[in-house]
Amino acid sequence: MKRGREEMEEGGEAGRDQAAAEPAAGEEQQQRGEGQQDGGSPPKKQRPEGEQKDEQQEGAAGGGGGGAAAAAPPEDDEDDAPLHKNFRMSSAVRKGAECPYLDTISRQNLDFDFEKCCSVTLSGHNVYACLVCGKYFQGRGPNTQAYTHALEVGHHMFMKVENGRVYCLPDMYEVRDRSLGDIQYVLNPTFTPEDVSRLDAAVSWARALDGSEYMPGLVGLNNMKMNDYANVVVQAFTRVHPIRDFFLRPENYASCSSLLVQRFGELVRKVWNPRAFKGQVSPHEFMQAVMAASGKRFIIDRQSDPVDFLSWLVNTLHLDLTGGKRKKRSVITDCLQGELEVVTLAGTGKAKDSAQDAVDHVPFLMLGLDLPAAPLFKDALEKVIIPQVPIFDILRKFDGVTVNEDIKAGRRRFRITRLPRFLVLHMRRFLKNQFFVEKNPTIVNFPVKNLELSACVPVPQGPDGEALPSKYDLVANMVHEGKAGEGLYRVHIHRKVEDIWYEVQDLRVTEVLPQMVALSETYLQIYELKGAQ
Repeated sequence: MKRGREEMEEGGEAGRDQAAAEPAAGEEQQQRGEGQQDGGSPPKKQRPEGEQKDEQQEGAAGGGGGGAAAAAPPEDDEDDAPLHKNFRMSSAVRKGAECPYLDTISRQNLDFDFEKCCSVTLSGHNVYACLVCGKYFQGRGPNTQAYTHALEVGHHMFMKVENGRVYCLPDMYEVRDRSLGDIQYVLNPTFTPEDVSRLDAAVSWARALDGSEYMPGLVGLNNMKMNDYANVVVQAFTRVHPIRDFFLRPENYASCSSLLVQRFGELVRKVWNPRAFKGQVSPHEFMQAVMAASGKRFIIDRQSDPVDFLSWLVNTLHLDLTGGKRKKRSVITDCLQGELEVVTLAGTGKAKDSAQDAVDHVPFLMLGLDLPAAPLFKDALEKVIIPQVPIFDILRKFDGVTVNEDIKAGRRRFRITRLPRFLVLHMRRFLKNQFFVEKNPTIVNFPVKNLELSACVPVPQGPDGEALPSKYDLVANMVHEGKAGEGLYRVHIHRKVEDIWYEVQDLRVTEVLPQMVALSETYLQIYELKGAQ
């Protein structure tokens, strides 16, 4: 007890009273400096020369024998420096067989999907997860929340969420054991290039802790309040497999400091995790990054338009990956970007003062299709007829001949001059005016396979005049149900490895027939070009 009081008087955990989560590099160093000033390392006491040498030469990582002494690995950050200087046991490493508390870990209570901040101070700096109850606490030295929790409740196993290292408190030694590997993997799923290449090669199912089966890559996303608009976008967007493969490998965007990019990558890896503890994922951290990056334009507790959200998301990810250079290529533009020739007729729009038509070549990531007006009256049998239109008819908007009139933009013709690898089509189903929003219930008839664009629009040709691929297969179909401004969103997903369609609505994932996909009130679609390199 005397030695424990001396330890509590000598030092504390750096970063005990830190500010907001995920600080930038400069802010993090500043916070660490403040933390050391508050409760960090005191001035080093003079010790006999022999004792100093013993402390510097304490054993290497791995801790053999009695498991007592192993120096802190060089990757330890400044948060642990005061501990290692003042408390000899804080740098010790023990094997799992030498820790009497290893079997107190409760995997059922662990959930790493939510924001990793201390449950007491609400700080996101130097956070440890209690592996017994699942709560987050700040620090692990004396006078810190994790240390106090270990003494008061008797929970002894804590994992540092920044690097996955496990410590026993209040004894303050590190525990290394292979049995902890599954928890560390759930905290930060990783994929090798070989793992990524096998995702679409074989049917894979996984089993959660409760015994239920789930499909890696096609799991339910938690609707925390009204974020179903974002859930369907994530489900559909990750069907673009080059983008999925890019974000499964964090080294592809390690140099990007954007929190949105990092959180989206984490979400993609969790969705495709084959060793998860549960068969669903909560996009909480991703939505926190979305709210911050969008200035609360998109939030958890207010419904938004998934088309607006997808447009914002792909543009923001592209700009963050390219450092704000809009014309620079990224994985987003390589997959989604095509090109349109826009001809504005003379005397209208931007060519209103010209005698010649204005011709522009405009890149696009999404094409908007106009639906025919819905009938205003009932038929002779007093039944409202829901109109239907083939997708080929509304695609003729881009045949280069049809004139589209717009009050502001003028009279224009559109022609596709470069086809994207993945074609995103948006059905303009909602009409807004000064008084209300009206939904057009027109059913669009479309094929789920072999959508041939050359049947309705002139497609671009190769440099030698050869025909380029222009046939697409549907991979995701987003649907809105209910009235305008209300209702809910769900999405149909094609699992290519099984050639089966699934309907996903938040946490519910069910198999569905392709015929039912084609009969839905489609709102947004993603097609993949067949034969594309």
